[in-house]
Amino acid sequence: MLPNHVRIVEVGARDGLQNEKTVIPTPVKIELIDRLSACGLETIEATSFVSPKWVPQLADAEEVYAGITRKPGVDYPALVPNMRGYERARAAGVASIAVFTAASEAFNQKNINASIDESIERFRPVLERARAEGVRVRGYVSTVLGCPYQGEVPVSDVVRVSKRLYELGCDEISLGDTIGVGTPVKARAMLHAVSHEVPMKALAVHFHDTYDQALANILVCLEEGVRVVDSSVSGTGGCPYAKGATGNVASEDVAYMLQGMGIETGVDLDKLIETGWWLARQLGKPTSSRVTRARMGE
Repeated sequence: MLPNHVRIVEVGARDGLQNEKTVIPTPVKIELIDRLSACGLETIEATSFVSPKWVPQLADAEEVYAGITRKPGVDYPALVPNMRGYERARAAGVASIAVFTAASEAFNQKNINASIDESIERFRPVLERARAEGVRVRGYVSTVLGCPYQGEVPVSDVVRVSKRLYELGCDEISLGDTIGVGTPVKARAMLHAVSHEVPMKALAVHFHDTYDQALANILVCLEEGVRVVDSSVSGTGGCPYAKGATGNVASEDVAYMLQGMGIETGVDLDKLIETGWWLARQLGKPTSSRVTRARMGE
């Protein structure tokens, strides 16, 4: 049964921009988030308080967070890798955070130079501190449908990691197809398995669109009971450790599909298309949103 309402988690300002090779000026990032706020989105991931050595693009996290106009009723979470990142985020005024690990051991080693268990132990103190301070936490689990290094990822590994994060106190678990290799039958089976250990109301899906499967995957996950979908305006993003991986599914395309199905999102599609068009111009590249290309005649 399809939902009446879906919450779109806009990840363009963080996941979308972090791999851009050209450093994007801080005022552009601030304007992007403010434009997204005007689109009616409920959750806009703003930045990541990670070491600038690892992600130079997000070295201006404090400046971005200080510069945005926070709209009442909108959540502006930030990714934090460890306690240092958490403390920076809290000092900047962040009220909800996200932590990150992978279902693939090989990917975790390449991405953050740690095993899955080690990565979870790194942010265990963060989760404890967040709980004590009333800070909402989202847990990202990447490579849930495939890994560029080990290939297939056993569903049992996805279930184990997701369950562990939930038990440690994550309020929401986002299941990410990082390299976009998933197809609907596999996506449904993975979600179904995870939902036996983590309540469906605590799950979100995060699909990249490498093989043009993201919208189909989202649809079957909605049919399974998911009510939260991650996406990125203009389809920005990618993965530096995943050869050939394209960006996240475009927020405009997700919003168009949901609107056409009669599912409420609260999103003003016209404003979102304008924002995606504007961002593509700022980045000097074509938009990856088919809806925006169709509407804008590109």
